[in-house]
Amino acid sequence: MSEKWVYLFNELDQAEKHVGGDWEAVRGLLGGKGTNLAEMARIGVPVPPGFTVTTEACNAYLASGGSFPEGMWEQEKEALTAIQAETGKTFGNRENPLLVSCRSGAKFSMPGMMDTVLNIGLNDETVKGMIELTGDERFVYDAYRRLVQMFGNVVMGVPDEAFEEILTEVRKKQGVRTDTELTADAWKSVTEKFKEIFKRRTKLDFPDDPYVQLKLATEAVFKSWNGKRAVDYRNAAGISHDLGTAVSIVTMVFGNMGEDSATGVAMTRNGSTGENQIEGDYLTNAQGEDVVAGIRLTKDLTQMKTELPKAYAEFEQIARRLEKHYHEMQDVEFTIEKGKLWMLQTRDGKRTAQAAVRIAADMVEEGLITREEAVLRVTPEQVDFFLHPQFDPEAAKMARTGGNMLAEGLNVSPGAAVGMVVFEADLAEEWAKEGKQVIMVRPETKPDDVHGMLAARGILTSRGGRTSHAALVARQFGKPAVVGVSSLEIDMGRRQMAVKDKIIKEGDWISIDGTVGEVYAGKLATMIPDIKDPWLRKLLSWADEFRTLGVWTNADYPHDARRALEYGAEGIGLCRTEHMFFQSDRLPHVQKMIMADLPIERSEALKALLPFQREDFAGLFQVMNGLTVIIRLIDPPLHEFLPSQVDLLRDLADLKIRLQHAGKLKKIDELLGKVRNKERILKRVESLHEANPMLGLRGVRLGILIPELTIMQVRAIFEAACMVSKEGVDVRPEIMIPLTTHVNELKKQREVLEAEAMIVMEERGVEINYKFGTMIELPRAALTTDQIAEYASFISFGTNDLTQTTFGISRDDAEAGFLIEYMENGILPDNPFDTIDRDGVGELMKIAVEKGRAVRPGLECGICGEHGGDPQSIALCHELGLNYVSCSPFRVPIARLAAAHAALRKK
Repeated sequence: MSEKWVYLFNELDQAEKHVGGDWEAVRGLLGGKGTNLAEMARIGVPVPPGFTVTTEACNAYLASGGSFPEGMWEQEKEALTAIQAETGKTFGNRENPLLVSCRSGAKFSMPGMMDTVLNIGLNDETVKGMIELTGDERFVYDAYRRLVQMFGNVVMGVPDEAFEEILTEVRKKQGVRTDTELTADAWKSVTEKFKEIFKRRTKLDFPDDPYVQLKLATEAVFKSWNGKRAVDYRNAAGISHDLGTAVSIVTMVFGNMGEDSATGVAMTRNGSTGENQIEGDYLTNAQGEDVVAGIRLTKDLTQMKTELPKAYAEFEQIARRLEKHYHEMQDVEFTIEKGKLWMLQTRDGKRTAQAAVRIAADMVEEGLITREEAVLRVTPEQVDFFLHPQFDPEAAKMARTGGNMLAEGLNVSPGAAVGMVVFEADLAEEWAKEGKQVIMVRPETKPDDVHGMLAARGILTSRGGRTSHAALVARQFGKPAVVGVSSLEIDMGRRQMAVKDKIIKEGDWISIDGTVGEVYAGKLATMIPDIKDPWLRKLLSWADEFRTLGVWTNADYPHDARRALEYGAEGIGLCRTEHMFFQSDRLPHVQKMIMADLPIERSEALKALLPFQREDFAGLFQVMNGLTVIIRLIDPPLHEFLPSQVDLLRDLADLKIRLQHAGKLKKIDELLGKVRNKERILKRVESLHEANPMLGLRGVRLGILIPELTIMQVRAIFEAACMVSKEGVDVRPEIMIPLTTHVNELKKQREVLEAEAMIVMEERGVEINYKFGTMIELPRAALTTDQIAEYASFISFGTNDLTQTTFGISRDDAEAGFLIEYMENGILPDNPFDTIDRDGVGELMKIAVEKGRAVRPGLECGICGEHGGDPQSIALCHELGLNYVSCSPFRVPIARLAAAHAALRKK
């Protein structure tokens, strides 16, 4: 006996038995459409009789190069015989013809991506029988022309435009606007013309044999699994290419048999807001594709209450029943034939992020699902939507069709931003203070651009990757950003940029979409989601009940910390002290410290910085009252605080040219002074030059060689802690030493810094509960964490640098270059700077945690790199037993949900 390839809708139990009772496997076998049709039939919902050809048959067909598997076609004909017995109709018989539809249906919904053929079974003889039965020649020929058109397009590949040209011509000749106004004679003429097109394009007659129609239609649906649009959709949706599609053969019911017939689509709740109210569209005297094709103006479903009240009441009852059965909002298709309601499809409904959250929360309150199920139903990406403005979808669509989409780049920080183009940080800040909306555009950003970036609504760069400076700062401060737009040619001298054939000048308006990485000319309308959404707050509170990972934040300023607390952060896992140095009132002191030739000069500069740092830390401690604040000591190399060598050489050349043309002695003296100062800075920059500064004098190395710098920072931390502690603030500082490679570095640095901490506490007469720890961001540190743990009370993984040094690649260079090609070619499954590399970086983290806790049980372990806000990386952190993840304030809600997902899925 050959394998069973075909299941009637009333054979769902057999299908379950075939796959061992696993419901997901049933969906994999019969597809979502076939499974749901059979399930509706089982629970007594009115479904037209039918059967499903399995995905296994599809895969066997495709694997064989285009042959039905043994026994499949015979089983399909047997199933037709069963339908004939149930309906009292006969396939291909003139007296009482059975007509069927042939519909695709994969395991996962792929709306509109694969093919459907309606009205199979019509030919010149059965058409006559249908006319005799219905007495409606117009209806029958309308159905016949639809079969010829769909069969020609779907099965034989005849372009649909060829048929539409005929329809347009006939409507014009008849003087009507819509298809419903065409007469029986018109449809009869159209059908004959469609057959002529079919023959001219295919060199074949339209097949009269209904079994040939069905066989070829089944093959066409199988083949559509590998159609370009289906493959592209699966790539975008992350659906596997080896699932195959099922084919559901369903008895035709007709919504175009008069004014007591209708067809429509609906959702059991509002797909935009989540409101518990049925919404949908329908048409009277129409077939299903008319509703979605847009050729007729549809009616709001509420009108059906008065137009077809009996059918609407039954439909409403069924909609609620389906929700209760599936425990999920449903997207349904229905047809009413001569007052009789038939359900043609149900599936989980697509919805906006706001609707997804509200529906999940409401269904818990209604007793349909548990809190755990609600939390798992909402994705981190949907929560992300609440945190960033978005472009109005219709506005974006119009901009694309109108030719105003300029370019695409890396979507590094989500949200929509609209503003005037500005090419430098000072001007961005100046314009913002004047109340102007600006988008800061640079080839790439530098640390001293931060003030401009903070003032801007969004950031656009022509270079850089997902963890470039622009990307990191944008995410930190919730600024929409698109980076690495290689097609963007920025001319800083002319204050303009060119893309394609368009020139955008400073002051011109552009719109950027950091969610998808798109850049538009002009202003696009935006919508601002609300983080205070009550259903979101409720859902995240449930997520907090289930997660075991702490969710902390990366915050450098009190206002960041306040925002993070509002979003649910439980501590600060990373405060980057160097960001404070770049502010305009501190940078001159930092540069003076770097330029100092004498110890006393360096000491004076550091003494001037101390009050600023103390004030910064005091502000953070006050905001985070009772919560941990991990402060990382200065990390970047010193040259980052000085102008670049290229800029200095350019400035010197300009000054010397001006000096040659200076006429007055006073002007000459002034210019000479500037030249000497620039030359002095240039000399220091050259002395600090390193071939690879990210692997050079930075982090703990800087603290060891210039101990006064980190001593000043520790003093500022503890003076601030003592000061606010006296005010009644519960202070919990943890000092993190960056870039440790060898335990001796940590040992030496901690001794010096802890001594300073003790001095300050003795001076102030206050005892502060504190910890010293280190960042694990180099492979050697991870492999020797057992040694490091003897001197570190906690460790935090800096996964940005750990990824760089594990892979041996520069993140910015790689993301702007070969890394994209690597991912496109499947060499790397994910961007390792987006998602932690489990096998390499993840294994190092595992070793570090195990070794560290073997020496110091209960060692606090966290992560503070950008990966701390990535759901996949958070799942890994949960598996490794970390105490917390730390991410930017705007990622905190996402991390809360992702951490709950990780815990629930590991139960």
